[in-house]
Amino acid sequence: MKLFDVYPLFNVNIVKGKGCHVWDDQGNEYLDLYGGHAVISIGHAHPHYVECISKQVATLGFYSNSVINKLQQQLAERLGKACGYDDYSLFLINSGAEANENALKLASFHTGRTRVVSINKAFHGRTSLAVEATDNPKIIAPINANGHITYLPMNDIAAMEAELAKGDVCAVIIEGVQGVGGIRIPTDDYLLALREACTKYGTVLILDEIQSGYGRTGKFFAHQYSGIRPDMITVAKGIGNGFPMAGVLISPMFKAVYGQLGTTFGGNHLACSAALAVLDVFEQEHLVENAAKVGNFLLEQLQQVKGIKEVRGKGLMIGLEFEEPIKELRLRLLHEQHVFTGASGTNVLRLLPPLCLSMDEAKTFIDKLNKVL
Repeated sequence: MKLFDVYPLFNVNIVKGKGCHVWDDQGNEYLDLYGGHAVISIGHAHPHYVECISKQVATLGFYSNSVINKLQQQLAERLGKACGYDDYSLFLINSGAEANENALKLASFHTGRTRVVSINKAFHGRTSLAVEATDNPKIIAPINANGHITYLPMNDIAAMEAELAKGDVCAVIIEGVQGVGGIRIPTDDYLLALREACTKYGTVLILDEIQSGYGRTGKFFAHQYSGIRPDMITVAKGIGNGFPMAGVLISPMFKAVYGQLGTTFGGNHLACSAALAVLDVFEQEHLVENAAKVGNFLLEQLQQVKGIKEVRGKGLMIGLEFEEPIKELRLRLLHEQHVFTGASGTNVLRLLPPLCLSMDEAKTFIDKLNKVL
């Protein structure tokens, strides 16, 4: 049997990681400015993380959600305090797409409506309704194209108000910062107006913080720069530092009903131990604050680099837009300078490093980028 060929691959086999660095099977060391799609939050092979999941898997890796799991309760309490949403509830699942799928499902149960507003260039996942809310026709199969979604321009308050005024919109789903869409940021005024309009028309507001959350932008969630409180927040990626895990943070306005939502693997013992270890390291090493500090330094310094059309981002979620396609630039960074970066579309280089990135490592990246430009 062969692997189903769904990804174009770099000819690099990564076998080891430590902090913000990874090594291939030839012994070459790379600076990791991509963190495996923003997944590595506390750094590769963090010793506390390794210890926690090793102890847990040696004790109990999994049992069903039909019994008490006190690790889930601990995680909900710790996460609530860490992010400022301790009055919300937590539903644990396995992936970002699954988090968005369940958030949209819960919104529809709550409102009795079926229509969803999404944002141009949005990415919310590859499952049934999540992919329909993703603004990329190439990945929406005919079975998913069910007419539930209306796409609107980001930061167009008038267009959003007019759409919600129709009174039939179940939910608005929006990323704290668009990742796949090119590191595009909703303005504070837009988010404030969006919150007001959703409340006015009885529409559920879902903040997709799967890539932009968990400290990446220098606050726990990107939307917290605006001061709004959404009705649901979806998280994944950095929550488990590589262990597959996701969650939906759910406002007290929603009442749980047995059987509406469920999961086999979500919130399992091993996943919870990984997530608790991540929160430990966040607190002990002040990683959210570090993301703000090092991210601001990078954003300022990158503005001075010649050849970049525009620098966008917050914290350690950064997009560098170029006039020309970046495919060759990424390859040169990888093979000549041994730096992993990401891409958004054709012309945007995307930086999503572990939140432990140091000032020295940030300076090293700028030196290496200048060498290939």
